[in-house]
Amino acid sequence: MYRRIVRPVLYRLGKGDAEIAHEQTLHGLRRLGRVPGAVSALSRSFGAIPAGAARTVFGIRFPGPVGLAAGMDKNGVALPAWRALGFGFVEVGTVTAQPQPGNEKPRLFRLVEHEAVINRMGFNNLGSAALAERLEAYGPLGYPLGVSIGKSKVTPLDKAVDDYVISLRRLYRYGDYFAVNVSSPNTPGLRSLQDAGQLRELLTALHAEAETLGKAGAAGQGDMARRAKPILVKIAPDLTPSAIDELLGVCTDVGVAGIIATNTTIGRPGVESHPLASEAGGLSGRPLTELAAKTVAHIHAETGGALPVIGVGGILDPDDAVRLLDAGASLVQVYSGLIYRGPGLIRRINRRLS
Repeated sequence: MYRRIVRPVLYRLGKGDAEIAHEQTLHGLRRLGRVPGAVSALSRSFGAIPAGAARTVFGIRFPGPVGLAAGMDKNGVALPAWRALGFGFVEVGTVTAQPQPGNEKPRLFRLVEHEAVINRMGFNNLGSAALAERLEAYGPLGYPLGVSIGKSKVTPLDKAVDDYVISLRRLYRYGDYFAVNVSSPNTPGLRSLQDAGQLRELLTALHAEAETLGKAGAAGQGDMARRAKPILVKIAPDLTPSAIDELLGVCTDVGVAGIIATNTTIGRPGVESHPLASEAGGLSGRPLTELAAKTVAHIHAETGGALPVIGVGGILDPDDAVRLLDAGASLVQVYSGLIYRGPGLIRRINRRLS
């Protein structure tokens, strides 16, 4: 039904503008989340996660291994509804210390015949203070929440650490884990923060802040409660193996809890001849399937499985999720797959993994 009826309607919205379809989808899910009993009913029927699917990764109990990747619900407007689709966790953001409109439109493009997406959104979001307000109003969501944090575009690179720390401080009480996005290709200079020296400075500051916030927020609750919440690093699929190894060394030294592999690619594998291939931005979807799996496998091998990996990129059917898990991922995330295969994809993956 999604492919034959829903998808053609979505693709025609706004004269084919992919961002308008995105916004309308979020609007619909937001309304769903406000209907009393609707999410619970759908969670039991459509989005039920099979028994035995739960797993514990970096100290967090996940009811299911399939999560929503950052970028779909940046401002957390539809958080109550995602549970109804079978997601075991959700990652909001990427959010920045300062609200920002992102890059000029159009900035989101569908390459339908390749089941791919190019985006140059540029961290468009309402800011970490606004997200904190919304999360406070929600209360418990019923699943683990990840928060992806990034650098505000107007913040110079030499002030980037302060920018990330501000967002971590504002959102610490609401997130179950925090993803440090240093790999988006759509904020000028951001990927340079993956370099060992700059990354070490950033992660050291964030880890110290998390330790301080953890102790302050859990006074009198015992040693377990005072542990800092997990910090993960999201990396680009375009790094060389040696650059990945250097990055992993920094992450291990600083005490990072895990890696998210991968972000979008600036390459155009398999879509070079498409008329939209020349559009600036990061490529995701089917062309990323192979690259994401190779990156996950490399990280798993290099760390001996000691550093958990969330695998993301090119998941459009259950076999793709299985491939990432077999490569060494502990959890997986979906984004572009929803655009092409619809919400039933999550149910099919959950059933396959059970």
